[in-house]
Amino acid sequence: MKTICVYCASSSQVKPSYFVATALLGKILAEANLSIVYGGGSMGLMGMLADSTLEAGGKIIGVIPRFMCEVEWNHTNLTELILVDSMHERKEKMAMMADAVVALPGGCGTLEELLEVITWKRLGIFTKPIIIVNLEGYFDDLITMLNRAVDEHFMREEHRKMWEVVVNPEDVLNAIQFSTNWDENARSFAAL
Repeated sequence: MKTICVYCASSSQVKPSYFVATALLGKILAEANLSIVYGGGSMGLMGMLADSTLEAGGKIIGVIPRFMCEVEWNHTNLTELILVDSMHERKEKMAMMADAVVALPGGCGTLEELLEVITWKRLGIFTKPIIIVNLEGYFDDLITMLNRAVDEHFMREEHRKMWEVVVNPEDVLNAIQFSTNWDENARSFAAL
């Protein structure tokens, strides 16, 4: 385990408690000597993640489309900034660099990233742990929807094991360590 991909919001208007939890996650991962790959932004939870990781002496790599740099959305003090041509390339690069994915609260971009990596896991494209940090119940409705998809046979019972849900950043490393093993054979039972 070397690199953790973190999905999170760029909004600066979210609850202060989300900033506190994001800063704690950055510190925890840095102190565990794990690198972070994220979307490269400087604002909101993204900026807090980068700043807290750097303050704790950690390594953080941003992956961001060039057009976002043109409007100066990128963080300028990262360990490394990787420029890509599209949002699709960004998501693929981040996931392929990661030994695990962690999702913090976020808007449609974060939700889309999370659902895509879950889809890739179902198909055996991405086989590593996916941890949803359900701060203050933020992801309750999404988790309910994912479970409903299983209950109504859009996914198999085994697919509930594709993600782990924790409530606090302090629980992330343990959830990664004890997540269900997954491999490319998952595509053999992807279809119903």
